[in-house]
Amino acid sequence: MKKVNTPNKTIGEIVAEDYRTAQVFEKYGIDFCCGGKEDLATTSRDKNIDLSVITAELEEVQKEPRERSQDYDSWELPFLSDYIVTVHHSYLNDNIEQIGTYANKIAEVHGSSHPEVIEIASLFKKLGSDLESHLRDEEEEFFPALKRVYAQKKAGQTSAEEDTAIIRKSLENFKDEHEEVGDALHKIRHLSKDFDIPANVCNTYVITYEKLKEFEDDIHKHVHLENNILFPKAMKLCE
Repeated sequence: MKKVNTPNKTIGEIVAEDYRTAQVFEKYGIDFCCGGKEDLATTSRDKNIDLSVITAELEEVQKEPRERSQDYDSWELPFLSDYIVTVHHSYLNDNIEQIGTYANKIAEVHGSSHPEVIEIASLFKKLGSDLESHLRDEEEEFFPALKRVYAQKKAGQTSAEEDTAIIRKSLENFKDEHEEVGDALHKIRHLSKDFDIPANVCNTYVITYEKLKEFEDDIHKHVHLENNILFPKAMKLCE
């Protein structure tokens, strides 16, 4: 077993090396995607978590050998980018509009007694619009440029300056965009009291909160794969 959970490693590095550790961080409410730059020791101290306890739990989930399908850090960049589009972009494209419709519906029906759902609907509307633009930028510019530079580097050729410029500029923009997404998700979770479903609400209310939780889970993994694995490797291509 590869020991990754040393106190001086960042949360993002630990999850990048073994995604199974994410379940431990989620249990303790530790952000491993947008907020994954703090090291394990600092995060444990800030969260008032016994370092030896969380280290033991991380080791427990790492006992079994990993399947190749979970070793995202070993994947070549073109394959990883295709995976992100096929799995995570497809999920967002299939669900943003539906969740937005549900959120608006419960805001109309339950907004007078649960005013937080009005703000949740507003936050999600902007979040959905921002993500749709973000996905287009990745699929139409960033990923194609990344694949071209990767192929050129592998062939020992000089990369086109236009492509490396696209990668650098995209990485600057995406970092800020991911932080905005993370902030919006934190606000939605806070407003919903960790997606706690009130008594005597309709089925649409229940489904909306369940879908928002599912949406958050998918975004966490999506952003982790980019922030902690794909983006650092993309930056190295441009060096």
